[in-house]
Amino acid sequence: MSRIAVSFVLLLTALCAACGKDEDKPSVDREAPGVTATEIRIGSSLALSGHASFLGRQTLIGAMSYLTAVNERGGVHGRKITLLAEDDGYDPPRCVANTQKLIVDEKVFALFGYVGTPTTIKIIPLLEEARVPLVGAFTGANALRDPFQRFVINIRASYYQETRAAVKHLVQDLGLRKIAVFYQYDAYGFDGLTGAELALKEYGLAPVALGAYIRGTQEVEEALAKIASSGAQAVVMIGTYAPCAKFIQLAAQKDFAPLFYAVSFVGAGEMARILGPEDHSLVIMSEVVPPPDLPETKTLLWGVAEYRDLLSRYAPGEQPSTVGLEGFVNAKILVEGLRRAGPEPTRDKFIAAIESIQDYSLGIANTVSFSPQNHQGLERVYFTRLSGGKFTLINDWKRVAPSPTAPVAP
Repeated sequence: MSRIAVSFVLLLTALCAACGKDEDKPSVDREAPGVTATEIRIGSSLALSGHASFLGRQTLIGAMSYLTAVNERGGVHGRKITLLAEDDGYDPPRCVANTQKLIVDEKVFALFGYVGTPTTIKIIPLLEEARVPLVGAFTGANALRDPFQRFVINIRASYYQETRAAVKHLVQDLGLRKIAVFYQYDAYGFDGLTGAELALKEYGLAPVALGAYIRGTQEVEEALAKIASSGAQAVVMIGTYAPCAKFIQLAAQKDFAPLFYAVSFVGAGEMARILGPEDHSLVIMSEVVPPPDLPETKTLLWGVAEYRDLLSRYAPGEQPSTVGLEGFVNAKILVEGLRRAGPEPTRDKFIAAIESIQDYSLGIANTVSFSPQNHQGLERVYFTRLSGGKFTLINDWKRVAPSPTAPVAP
C-alpha cells in the first residue's frame, strides 16, 4: 500500500511534528486503542493520487492546517493528534485494505476525513465490527445516513439535500422542467441520481434523459449525445471535476447550452481551473460550506478567516478552497469531540461527546448540532455560479439566466 506522494510526506512532516509512533506506551485502557500518554492516533484513507486527488489533497491540507495549530498549542488534554493518511486513489478495494491496516496494524482511535461514496460505504461493516467511529467523510451519501449508523459522524449536508434544493431553484425560480442527469456509474452517481429523481418527483417530473460514464474515465461522449438529443434545459451533474468539465466543453462545441448544475463533490476549484476564464455563466454548483475566497466571506465569517490564516501559515502557496474549508471544519469537530471526551477517552465516550454538541459555532454562518438520534451536524446548502473563472455566491436566482436554447416553461 502506498503512502501519500513524496511532496505530501514532506508537507505532513512539516505540518505535524507529532507523526512518530509511540508503540511502547500503553493505551489509556483497552477501549481506547491509539491513545497513549502523549498521542491520539487517527487514521484516514483518501484519494491522494489519481483522478480525484484534488479532493483528497485539499481535504487533507485543510484538516492538517487546524490539527497542526492544535498540536502547537499542546494538543488535546496534553496529547498531540497524529493523522495517518493512506492513499486509496478513490478505489474501493484499496480503501478497504487501508482501513483494515489502520484499525488492525496502526490501532487508530478513530477514522477521519475519508473522501468519496464508493470508497466510504465499503468500510461500514468494518466500522461496526471494530466499533471504531468515522468522523467527517467528504461525501453526502444517503447510505451513511439511512439507516442510522452509530459509528458514522457526518458533518456536511447530504446529496439528497443538495439536489432537492437545486431542483427547487431550477423549477420554481427559473421555470425549467426538462431536466437531465449526468452521473458517475457507481454508488456515488446512483445516490445523486436517486436524489435528483426524488426531487423532480415532488414537481410531477422525471429526468428527460440519463447519461453515465465509468468512474476513472472521461468517456462522456455517449452520455452527452443522449442528453443533448433530449433538448434538456438543465443538466444535473453527479461526477468528478474532469469528466464534468469535459462534458461542458464538448456540449459547447455542439452548441448545446443548457444550465449545468453540479453537486459539491465535483470540486469547484478544479472545475473552474479546467474550464478557464471563458464565459461559463450557465454553470452553477452547490456547496455545503461558504466559498472561502469571496470578499464577503473573508471579512464577515471568522471561521473562514481562521481557515485562511492557518492555511497560509502551515501550507504556504496553497489556495483556499471549499474542499479545504470542509476538511478544516471537519477537523474542528474531531477536536471538539476529543476535548469533550475528557482526559481518559474511549470510543464510546468520544461518540457521546460528539452527540453532546449543540448549536456549536464554527464561524461559517450556521451552527453545528448532533444528538444520539442525529449524526449529521450541518444542513445548509449554498449555491455558486461560475463567472470570470471563479465561483461566486448566488444571492438572487432571478439573475441566473436559463438556457437560451430551450424555452422557459409557462
